[in-house]
Amino acid sequence: RFSLLLLNLEEYYFEQHTANHITNNDCKDERKFRGSLKICSKSIIFEPDDNIQPIIKIPLRDCISIKASEDNETNNPFTRDTCGGISVLCSQVFLIKERNIIAPYKTVRGRTEHLFQLDVAGKVGDVVQTLHQLYRASCLDKMGDQAAMITAILQSRLARTSFDKNRFQSISETLHMECKAEMVTPLVTNPGHVCVTDANLYFQPLNGYPKPVVQITLQNVRRIYKRRHGLMPLGLEVFCTENDLCSDIYLKFYNYQDRDEVYFLIATYIENHIAEHTAESYMLQWQRGHISNYQYLLHLNNLADRSCNDLSQYPVFPWIIADYSSSVLDLTKPETFRDLSKPVGALNKERLDRLLTRYQEMPEPKFMYGSHYSSPGYVLFYLVRVAPEYMLCLQNGKFDHADRTFNSIAETWQNCLDGATDFKELIPEFYENDPSFLVNSLKLDLGKRQGGKIVEDVELPPWASGPADFLQKSREALESQYVSEHLHEWIDIIFGYKQKGSEAVAAHNVFHPLTYEGGVDLNSIMDPNEKVALLTQILEFGQTPKQLFTIPHPQRIMPRFKSLSGTSSHSVSIPESPVSPNEESFEDLTEESITLAWNNIAKLKLDKQYKIHKEAITGIAVTCNGSSVFTTSQDSTLKMFSRESKTIQRSVSFSNMKLNTTSFFFFFLLPLSSCLILPGDTTVISSSWDNHIYFYSVAFGRQQDILMGHDDAVSKICWRDGRLYSASWDSTVKVWHCVPGETLSNKKHHSELLAELEHDVSVNTIDLNAANTILASGTKDGTISVWDVPTATQELNVFFLLLLLFAFFFCTDSRHLLSTGEDCCFKVIDVQTGMLISSVTTDEPQRCFKWDGNTILSGAQSGELLIWDLLGGKVIERIKGHTGAVMSMWMNEQCTSVITGGEDKQIMFWKLQY
Repeated sequence: RFSLLLLNLEEYYFEQHTANHITNNDCKDERKFRGSLKICSKSIIFEPDDNIQPIIKIPLRDCISIKASEDNETNNPFTRDTCGGISVLCSQVFLIKERNIIAPYKTVRGRTEHLFQLDVAGKVGDVVQTLHQLYRASCLDKMGDQAAMITAILQSRLARTSFDKNRFQSISETLHMECKAEMVTPLVTNPGHVCVTDANLYFQPLNGYPKPVVQITLQNVRRIYKRRHGLMPLGLEVFCTENDLCSDIYLKFYNYQDRDEVYFLIATYIENHIAEHTAESYMLQWQRGHISNYQYLLHLNNLADRSCNDLSQYPVFPWIIADYSSSVLDLTKPETFRDLSKPVGALNKERLDRLLTRYQEMPEPKFMYGSHYSSPGYVLFYLVRVAPEYMLCLQNGKFDHADRTFNSIAETWQNCLDGATDFKELIPEFYENDPSFLVNSLKLDLGKRQGGKIVEDVELPPWASGPADFLQKSREALESQYVSEHLHEWIDIIFGYKQKGSEAVAAHNVFHPLTYEGGVDLNSIMDPNEKVALLTQILEFGQTPKQLFTIPHPQRIMPRFKSLSGTSSHSVSIPESPVSPNEESFEDLTEESITLAWNNIAKLKLDKQYKIHKEAITGIAVTCNGSSVFTTSQDSTLKMFSRESKTIQRSVSFSNMKLNTTSFFFFFLLPLSSCLILPGDTTVISSSWDNHIYFYSVAFGRQQDILMGHDDAVSKICWRDGRLYSASWDSTVKVWHCVPGETLSNKKHHSELLAELEHDVSVNTIDLNAANTILASGTKDGTISVWDVPTATQELNVFFLLLLLFAFFFCTDSRHLLSTGEDCCFKVIDVQTGMLISSVTTDEPQRCFKWDGNTILSGAQSGELLIWDLLGGKVIERIKGHTGAVMSMWMNEQCTSVITGGEDKQIMFWKLQY
């Protein structure tokens, strides 16, 4: 029946002794109860073996005297004929769990004496000495002085002990480090010793509670997070699961060096087993529908230091539903939902106006809200029916007043809208599968309300048939289309750029400065009393999550998908676009075949290879029927290769530059940089380092036209809907309207310059989204610019790469851009916000690639073809290819055929075989 929750906040449990509790009311009727005596830093607790008897808790501050029985008068019948006894005289005692019922503590006031007879009489002296030390600490006037003395006693105990190496799982384990730490559980911490070996993480509690040793096998670890605990960077939380809410162990260290060393040892062990996930990597998974809204919020909470083991930083989830009165919940109506772009405190305009008036009149430091949206009190407000002992611990042995208890969903929501100091959000349990927190299954006596109604189960809205149905509908609301389209707005407020600074002020999202990370430096506060008071205040008030994003969070992409299911505890159906049940469009079939191809892309096999150039191949274009392949090269030639005859049918040299050196003229052949074939397969366009763009007639086998459009080398060209886009080292991208020449050989293309997009340095590559509305350009200094094509205006300018960009391409969703360069990284950028949402490090530069949003097929500097799991951040297949760098890559629309061109002057034909 004993638990650490019977202790006060910030209290430690030191040791236990088997003993008898002897009571005597009239010196004649002596009663003896067998049990366990617990010595704690602020109290003495006796737990009887008989569950009917109450647990006795004696606060040390209420003790009048603590003596060994042999020190008492020999004629005292209460202590006569006893040995190993400790007499405690006190003015107040708490009786807990009488008849084994969880209820508010019963307080017995008045002078009472208790005798505890230890089984081992020889320990009485040491126990009494310890109790005297702790009693002196409890009697100090100032909390800071109390904490300092108790900490000194604790550290002395820890210094006299060490981890018991006999607890190792194997005698062959190698010890890496040992240090002192505390295991953190909600509201309490338990001191002991941490030990890390080459196979396990161990924690041995100083008091042996709840078990002698906690062991975590490193091979089972899936996630590890550094935590901010008590405003200090001293926490470490370890998970052996991928998606669970609760961790396997949470440790608080006494200095950050020990914390960081343990983190390094565990992270080093697991780095080859799992990929480290960042907020950006989870964002990419969420945007693309691979994880649900619930899972994404859970991951963000974890990354923002929110933990189920720390009630001052418990995971925070949003109120979603605003309708708690209708008989039917309609998730198709926007008015059913709460405005996710505003904090709870700003949802009611009248209340907000009053708060803003007070805010304007307030001296610095200013804050809009006098309470937080997440605090230990709010968490236990929701969970009192399943975690009553936590509430009793937090509130000194009492439940809250019946009218302030969690009685009704609708009442709670209304109070959050209207209450002067109530701005709380929800907790994850509202979107889980377990409805027990809504039901008083423990039959707790939570009191009567003013009208005489007994507090029982939580009253549900009319649209819920029961607790399980309420949670099911809440989950459906969380995963609904409306929430998916607006959840990023709430993330901006809680985890993002509207959390701090001027954006927070504009969003009416300003809380007390002490709630923010970095709001106070406890190490700079020398007065221990001030430090304890400040820490107590902030732990009870609640803390704002760590800021994860400093720019606007991208909106979720809403494709047509059937369900969001994963490793979470639930699967939520998503409405599909209306399609007849017996019909499937051609687009659906094509999408399915493309998805199938990418799912099997690791089965790509080399079919044929040919050496057709004298230098590296820079561009590949293929006719619609796939019979002819056009390639450009650094040898300045455009070649036409027939797949049927396996021969070169055309070879033409365009590029040349004349150099006058007084008496002689020298002609230099300059490389061609890229090529493309126009619709109809009648014209091939090539770009050159000689500043020109060449039009080649396939039908007549000759150069048809030259576009002298740039002042330096043309690095890349694209063709979309009658428009030619050219990038150049002259720091421009030009947009041309081109009218193809007629089939007569003397007709030329007509080209009209529509726009010129200026850059600061040379432009290396460009790409357009599928709708031809957004153009991205990349420069040699690593800058990526995003342009609105219809207006030819720049929308974003982001700098993520420190070295030369090789290539980038839009995803089919037009929201994401994947880039690669000399910095050996794949980087995914959200083109709406410019946010870097994923970064995958590669062992070597990747020169070219194709991707579907989830998987990448890349050509490496070494000549290999690599297949990457972008979301997992790892290579899943390596395919031997060229003997030099893979310089260019072409893939057909069905994604079943690939052609690569290499530095080794070869083209290679690849086929998907599955």
